Order: sequence, then C-alpha cells, then structure tokens
Amino acid sequence: MNTRARSPQADKPSASPRGAPKPVAVQALFDQLEALYPTAGTALNHTSPYELLVAVVLSAQCTDARVNLVTPALFARYPTPQALAEASQDDVEQLIRSCGLFRSKAKNLIALAQRIANEHGGEVPIERARLERLPGVGAKTAGVVSMQISDEPAFPVDTHVQRLAFRLGLSQRRVPAQIERDLTLLLPPSRWVRAHHLLIWHGRGPCDARCPDCEACGVRALCPRNGLVAGVKRFRWLTGA
Repeated sequence: MNTRARSPQADKPSASPRGAPKPVAVQALFDQLEALYPTAGTALNHTSPYELLVAVVLSAQCTDARVNLVTPALFARYPTPQALAEASQDDVEQLIRSCGLFRSKAKNLIALAQRIANEHGGEVPIERARLERLPGVGAKTAGVVSMQISDEPAFPVDTHVQRLAFRLGLSQRRVPAQIERDLTLLLPPSRWVRAHHLLIWHGRGPCDARCPDCEACGVRALCPRNGLVAGVKRFRWLTGA
C-alpha cells in the first residue's frame, strides 16, 4: 500500500488565468447571463452536420442573418457533400457571393466536400481535430461544429468571445487558443458550450464592440469594464487602438 502523504496541492482546482475573477464570481457572471439569455444558441439554420459546417464556414466575416439568406438555395442545389464535391466553383461563387470572400469560400467549400466524400465516406467527422484538417476549417470553426454535433466539450473563441473575455476580465490574452485555455480553466466542461453562446449573445446585444450600452447591461455589477475609457462608450483592445 502506498503510504506517501498526499501533497496539499493535490485537491486544489486548476489555476485561473492571471487577473481573472475568482471562480465564484465567474459562476455568478454566467448564471446571470443564463438568466438574461435562456434561449441562447446558434443562429445558423441547419438540419445536418454538413449544413452546419458549410454555414459556419460561410459565417466568417459575415452575419448569421446573411448566411441564413444564402444557404437555402445552396443546399437545394447541393444537398450533400458528394453533390458539392462535384460543383463548379463559378456556380458556388454565384450562390454565396453576398457572404463576402466568396471566391476563397467557394474554393474551400468544394475542397472540404471532396475530402469528406473521398476520405470520410460522405459523413462529416465529428472530432474537432479531424475537422480542423479539412480545407478552410480552422480551430474556431472546428470547435463550433464539433460542440454542436458531438459530446466533445469545446469553448471556441470568435470575435465576440474574444472581446468579452477581455472586457469581462476573464482573460487578458490576445491569441484565441490562449483565450480558450483561460476560459476552460474558469468553468467546468459541462458549461463550456452554453458559456460560448451566452458570450456571443451578450456581445451582439448591449456589449457592442464600439458602443456598449453599459446602462442596459444585465451584468454590469460584475463587469470590470476592461478597455472602456471612463465616460466614453468605446472599446479599446489592450493596445488602446
């Protein structure tokens, strides 16, 4: 039998990121956000993992509302990865033109559809690491898709999450992967998906990037307002730009 004394550090939780609020305050913050946005979730319309993946790729530097206007015609023309894999780039470009960056997006969509059709039996892989290896799919896109279609916990960082993580004092990092690591240290994995959506909804609501409405904010009592200059409703990201 091992009689070696346990280290006093053994039962302590993982260290929080530097400058982050105490875990109790973090729990209270997200409990309040949960009360404010009980229906928070993805705004991208989809009926399958394939449709979700395509929609998330299209959402880069584009609003979800615009993506939802574009995808019905795209999915009617190309309802499966196999169909999209055989599409012409010109045709896909015309269908997604209003989403912005349509040439590179069309190229990536066809390439990822070909990879799914040829290497994954026509089924979108659900693991984040495998999704990241698809053309045009980065860590954020893979995380967003994986957390919706699998049980793999993730806390992907988009522009809203990045901005609010700093502003709310949850992370002082600037690199999304580092911000994600900080956030995952603050909450149990069971809350990551909900917390991701809650930050996005709050960022699309009163916690706007350029003109946050702090008076209407439901978590203002818990917010340190990092990056906000006193008396000026403007966000400044670390460098003060």
